[in-house]
Parts: sequence; structure tokens; C-alpha cells
Amino acid sequence: MKFDPAEIREAAEKDFDSAWKRGVDYLERPSPERIYPRRSYPHGRPHPVFETIQRLRQAYLRMGFTEMMNPVIVDAQEVRRQFGSEALAVLDRCFYLAGLPRPDVGISESRLSMIRSILGRDLTAEEIEALREVLHSYKKGAVEGDDLVPEISRAINASDSQVSMMLESVFPEFRELRPEPTSRTLRSHMTSGWFVSLSNLWYRTPLPVRLFSIDRCFRREQSEDAARLMSYHSASCVVMDEEMSVDEGKAISEGLLSQFGFENFRFRPDEKRSKYYIPGTQIEVYAYHPGLVGSETKYGSGWVEIATFGVYSPTALAQYDIPYPVLNLGLGVERLAMILYGSKDLRALSYPQLQPDWSLKPIEIARMIHVDKSPMTSTGREIARSIVETCVRYGNTPSPCEFNAWEGELFGRRVSVSVVEPEENTKLCGPAYLNEIVVYKNEILGIPRTPKWEAAFEEGVQTGIRFIDAFAELAAHEVEMATIEGRESETRVRIVRTAGEINVRIDPALERYITSYKKRIDIRGPVFTTVRSKILQGDQYGEKA
Repeated sequence: MKFDPAEIREAAEKDFDSAWKRGVDYLERPSPERIYPRRSYPHGRPHPVFETIQRLRQAYLRMGFTEMMNPVIVDAQEVRRQFGSEALAVLDRCFYLAGLPRPDVGISESRLSMIRSILGRDLTAEEIEALREVLHSYKKGAVEGDDLVPEISRAINASDSQVSMMLESVFPEFRELRPEPTSRTLRSHMTSGWFVSLSNLWYRTPLPVRLFSIDRCFRREQSEDAARLMSYHSASCVVMDEEMSVDEGKAISEGLLSQFGFENFRFRPDEKRSKYYIPGTQIEVYAYHPGLVGSETKYGSGWVEIATFGVYSPTALAQYDIPYPVLNLGLGVERLAMILYGSKDLRALSYPQLQPDWSLKPIEIARMIHVDKSPMTSTGREIARSIVETCVRYGNTPSPCEFNAWEGELFGRRVSVSVVEPEENTKLCGPAYLNEIVVYKNEILGIPRTPKWEAAFEEGVQTGIRFIDAFAELAAHEVEMATIEGRESETRVRIVRTAGEINVRIDPALERYITSYKKRIDIRGPVFTTVRSKILQGDQYGEKA
């Protein structure tokens, strides 16, 4: 059930607890087609970045690597140990973590008076002591922030909303808290986690050690653009062995990237020359992909920089007492996904829902157009088919006329269904009853199969919904409802001006999309069709109810 967010916010500000409890009022009994097991969920679509992550995971596993989770939170001191003289440059791009301090809160007589006005009663001596104990436990860290409200509620026998009001007005210390920085950072390079992990593995894991990790890294960029995000995924691996060289990195690069369609590889020294790599071992990987042919890059048609590898410097490894050489290779998942999915903007690839411009393919538009009400039984669906067949067969018959479309048992009653047109000098069905809904040039059209619209049917996407199909579904649904209640039904459609008048539902998101690009939803025309049902008398099913 749709609700008004502004109204809910206003109610919550006045009385949060009551507004929260009234949430159940917005849950309606689902319509028959939304009741399980009729209600089902088809397969969804994976996000390009996570689909690429899954493919990378499988690629690494096929190469004999073991998956690992590295620490996401790394103390600044670890960064200094790993990066040496470059630490300042690295830390400049790190996000530092901060936390709220735990205030020392007292309970004075004036505060007890304010609590009394909120609760409408005095606290007992036992409740005051219990409240002090909870606040003291919070200060010491024994009670976490998300448990504070329920703990106080239990201590003083008050509702959560009353306690929330107390924390806001009686104890301003909580409202006025400001975050205090710590020396902990969010990992900006997967390398930060590898040093910590390897320092705990080298002495208890047989060589060679082959590990990979695909996870988020965070960099405090000045701004995000088509090529940079503050949060991105790194697909990184390490190999630790007594014998190591850059050839190991070349072999890993080919073994990994060839699984994604890359052919031919070039390896060039990286000009950055990071101090945590041995001099001369930091290598950029350039790969050729047939899908990029014709798309010029600075490296030539089809060629792209895709990964970097290097051998960790003993000066960095020694800080963690790691006595073996370690090769590290890493690539940005989003960058690889951009290549695989033909995207040119990291933001649009990663967060399409946040982009002001959005696009739908014609097939996606067609999938967002539905018949609204449908019969709930197999017999009802048979009735709908019979109505359609009758209209197709007799639609051009001069009126007044009536044709029996279906007769049989429905919900234990004998029922007949007919298509009628009582008025004179017309036909059983209006001229638009066979119009079809087609998506053409990002517009939604209800059109007939005539030479005028030949291009729309050939080049557009057909939804498979004709006006008469949608109307028959509605008529059969109403026949079912009337039969359950023991009455007759009449379902009529005249001149259609909107999709809803012909029992067609267009997703609200699609309506916004169409209107935002100044396209048309043109579903209209004279249909003039009537369906009636009767409950028959004088047979084994008894008298008409």
C-alpha cells in the first residue's frame, strides 16, 4: 500500500512509538496472484562488478590459489612499517576512523524532574539505581550504543520512544557528542592486509603459499570521476616461495587474464617505483582484447593496461619477520568490468541508480508492462481465452448481437459467459479491440497491424498484449468474483484513453522514465466490448443464488 512519507515523518516526530506500531496498517491482504505459491520470483540480474568478482574468484581457484580475507581496518603504524619513506603519501589518501566518546553522565534532581514529566510518574529508588548502572556500563563499554535504549527501557520500565526522548532532552551529552579520531585507517591498498596476513602464515604454512583476496579498498580522492572512485574492489594475489622472480608475475598475468578473453601480453616497468617493491620488479601488464579492436587507447587499438605486479622488498618484509620472497599482483575489478561490459564511466557502472541519466532497453521497457487483473483459476483462464476467441471470430458482426463464449462449472455453480453489444448500427467489438501494445523508439504504443505501423512491429518490441487480451483477463477475473458471491457480472470497456482502462498496468518507474525523456504512452482507441455472466438454474447445481 502506498503511503505519504511526509505524513509518516510528521507522525513519527510527534510520537515515534505510535507511528511505528501503525506500520501494520499499511500492509494490505495481497491480491490472489500475489499469494504464495502463485507468487514467485524469477531470476534477477547480477551487478557487473560482482559478476566480474565471481569470475575472478573462479579464475584464481582454477589456478590453484586459496581464497583469503585480509584485514580491512589497518593501523597507521602498520602503513608506516610497510611503506617506509612513502608512508606519508599513502596515509594522505587514507580514511582515518573516528568514534564517539562514552560520556560520563550523572543523574541530578533536575534531570529526575525532567524524566518525571516524560514518564508521567516518579522513578523508584531501584529504578534510579538501575538507570545509573546502565549509564555506567555504557561508559565502560559493557553496554553498546545499539543496546542502550532497550537496556534503559528495561531498567526503568519505559517505552523505547520515551527513552529516546529522554536521551534527546534530559541527557544532552549524547546529542552533543563529536567524533574523536583514532590511528586506525581503512585499507587503501590490499598490500596493507597482505603483510599482516603473511606475518602470521609464513612459519606454519608449507611453501609455496598461493593466496588471493578480492575485496574493497578505500582511497580519499579529492573527487570521484569517470576513472576514480573512493571505494573500489581490488583483486589481489600473493605467491610466497624461496625462489621468486618477475617471471612468476608474467605467468600469473597470462593464466588469469586469458580466462577473460585477453590475448598477447606486454610487460613494462612501472614508472611509480614503489619502495615496498624490489627495484626493477614493479611491472605493468598490458593485454590485447579482441573486443577492444577499433577502440583506440593510448597503447594502440585493442591494447589496455590491466594489472600491476612486483616482488615485495625485503626491507618491508623484514618489518614483519617474513624471511621469504613474496610476489604480489593486483588489478582493479571495476576497471576490468568496464572493459568486459563496454562501460566508459566507473560511476555509471558501479552506481547506475545514482546517475541522473538512465536508460532502458526496449526489451526492458516491454517487461515493465503487465496485464493488471487476471483470473486466479485455470477455469478462469479458460474463460478469458474463450472471450478472446469469440471476439476474434465475431468481432465485426453487426449489432445488436450476442454470442455465448463459455459455459461450464465454476466454484460449484453452472455459469454461462457471453460477449454482447446491445446498441444498434455498430459491431460486436470496436475497431481498436485488436490493437497491440508495442515498444517503438522508446515509446509505448497501442496500434493495429496495418501498413502504417509496419515499421513499428518490425523494428520495435512486441509485448504480446492486445487490447482484447487484457480486457478478457479483467472480464474473466470479474466473472470469478461474481460467481463466488452468487451474482451476475457485466464488464464493459468503451473508448480507451489510458492503459488502466484496458486493464494494462505500466510500472510507475517506467512512467517516470518515459515522461522524463518526453516520450509517449499512447494506449487508446474505441474498443466497445461487453462481457456478461449468468448463473444458470434448473440443474444439479441448484437454483441461482
